[in-house]
Amino acid sequence: MSAATERRDEVHFASRGSSYFDIILAAFCVVLIVSNIAATKGIELGSWEFSIGSVQISPIVTDGGAFLFPLAYIVGDVISEVYGFRAARRAIFTGFAMALVAAGTFWVVEQAPAASFYENQAAFASVAGPVAQIVLASLVGYVAGQFINSWVLVRMKRRTAERGLFARLATSTGAGELTDTFLFCAIAASAIGITSMGVFWNYFIVGVVYKVAVELIVMPVTMVVIGWLKRHEPTYWVETAPAE
Repeated sequence: MSAATERRDEVHFASRGSSYFDIILAAFCVVLIVSNIAATKGIELGSWEFSIGSVQISPIVTDGGAFLFPLAYIVGDVISEVYGFRAARRAIFTGFAMALVAAGTFWVVEQAPAASFYENQAAFASVAGPVAQIVLASLVGYVAGQFINSWVLVRMKRRTAERGLFARLATSTGAGELTDTFLFCAIAASAIGITSMGVFWNYFIVGVVYKVAVELIVMPVTMVVIGWLKRHEPTYWVETAPAE
């Protein structure tokens, strides 16, 4: 067996004490916070609404966070694959804390008395007001989904080592996004004006399909980034993975 083949049969993770990890962690937190703010706007694509038998067909319902939030799982996959579950757990808790700071800041600013010349208090409250509920929904879904995503990916990697990257990325993404999206939609729906079960299931199903589709479409790029990091992280191939 060649040295290269033997290394591919071993499970490796890089140390998180590198500048690459710092940059990835910063991107992870920014994506989460911006997504929470953008998610306060409900979005409806299409203007049709009709029934086929007992099935009601209505416009596609989503929220502004859908444009950026899938990147949180892409970055989470990169962290889990290259740096391991402990690093992913640290990223999840850091993102959780930063999102709470953002929500607390918006609440304090909203409650603070507006200046006599400030004419946008109502507009600010209408946008920032739901952020606390959106953040709660996001954090509950995000923590559960990200932990499942990372746990599934790392467990699969411990069985297949360096092989089967696409399969573990796809499987972990599906499991994490399904959990995340359901919990988020269940808590956040009322904050963006969803009041009926039909619209709720639209919101949930569209969210899962869209987020998983985005991740599958960009997965070749994700795999390239993972491969680049594995080649450039000096600690990745040094030692086999510790127990986590």
